Amino acid sequence: MADLKEFVKGLPEAARAYLENRRLDEVECIISDLPGIARGKAVPATKFARQDYFHLPDSIFYQTITGDWGEAAGDEGFIERDMILRPDMSTASAAPWTADWTIQVIHDAFDREGVPIPFSPRNVLRRVVEMYHARGWKPVVAPEMEFFLVARNLDPAQEIKPMMGRSGRPAAARQAYSMTAVDEFGPVIDDIYDFAEAQGFEIDGITQEGGAGQLEINLRHGSPVKLADEVFYFKRLIREAALKHDCFATFMAKPIEDEPGSAMHIHHSILDIETGRNLFAGPQGGETDLFFHFIGGLQKHLPSAVAVLAPYVNSYRRYVKDHAAPINLAWGRDNRTTGIRVPLSGPDARRVENRMAGMDCNPYLGIAASLACGLLGIVNEDWPDKQFKGDAYSGESDIPNVMGEALTLFEKATALHDIMGPDFARVYAIVKRTEYEEFLQVISPWEREHLLLNV
Repeated sequence: MADLKEFVKGLPEAARAYLENRRLDEVECIISDLPGIARGKAVPATKFARQDYFHLPDSIFYQTITGDWGEAAGDEGFIERDMILRPDMSTASAAPWTADWTIQVIHDAFDREGVPIPFSPRNVLRRVVEMYHARGWKPVVAPEMEFFLVARNLDPAQEIKPMMGRSGRPAAARQAYSMTAVDEFGPVIDDIYDFAEAQGFEIDGITQEGGAGQLEINLRHGSPVKLADEVFYFKRLIREAALKHDCFATFMAKPIEDEPGSAMHIHHSILDIETGRNLFAGPQGGETDLFFHFIGGLQKHLPSAVAVLAPYVNSYRRYVKDHAAPINLAWGRDNRTTGIRVPLSGPDARRVENRMAGMDCNPYLGIAASLACGLLGIVNEDWPDKQFKGDAYSGESDIPNVMGEALTLFEKATALHDIMGPDFARVYAIVKRTEYEEFLQVISPWEREHLLLNV
């Protein structure tokens, strides 16, 4: 027991505060798979305090969202080789919805020689971040998380409906920024705040978005890996808070017809590691070449990365004209109709917002892909198109609008593969192609209704 007490003393401050005067019972050892689902093992706390690592098979990264498998194991075949998973104790965090006193710890995956597994999403993001560090730059991101609170849906054949609010009426649509609408979900939001505080997370704000039961949580800017960890954790805590109140939280890109979709907008800036200066702003506060090259890289390479930012067939239903999601990669200042937005800010806070990513993407991979596109633009000195002024929905679409097209672009994007990792690109493409082919075997209600007797 002395070992366990010493172990608890070494935890991050929020985890220690959560466990104060309490006995730690269990540790959840977790890692993100390609979809962003937490995989791992739960072990007694006393055992975890004595172990340095545990094993999981590499096949967790070959699995589709339906539970099938992509043939991505490589030349040796599907032998399910064990990976070595080592804890990153800086991520130790409460699991306050559990019945006992439990913490979660995110792990990193290595092979038996200690080499990072190249298709583990956290390793992919760390690889991209290290490419910035090698140039003396520190990338900074701030994700925005949109999601819906919906009524319990136990029958996939039934449409998803908004949850019942505190007033006893279904959540209303088209009430963006309404405080009354936020109050409708008060008990759920209270638990989200409580869970986040127990986990040591700082929420920058919660607002009502345009959809029925749609909310947005903004996170404070910081390290890409740390913020991706937080989004990974947040998805789980939000789902758990919703379940306590007889509803579901969904991060589907487009869960309800005729309602806006849910995005994970990503704000980017780049700092000089030595000076801390924002490299998007020059000495006199003007916009730098590096700033424009970052935008140019997004414009040039995001079409090839859309398969990562929009990873499911449902994702492409979000890119609908006049429904709060971009349909092209125009860029503009303080313009929410463009795919790439430069928010109003002073020089020190100058940033570029990528509005393409859906909330259904894996946060590690979505942030990695966005940073990779910007880095390619900087390295190749890509210049963006002329700034767009006006309503960008009046322009033509220049992004893939179906999953198959997006996958084809990704499979050909060797420059993007070099940044994110060729092995990752190979595995991701195989798994997603398998998933897409699974979907194509499903006959939809629309087809039965309109084709059965009419063609």
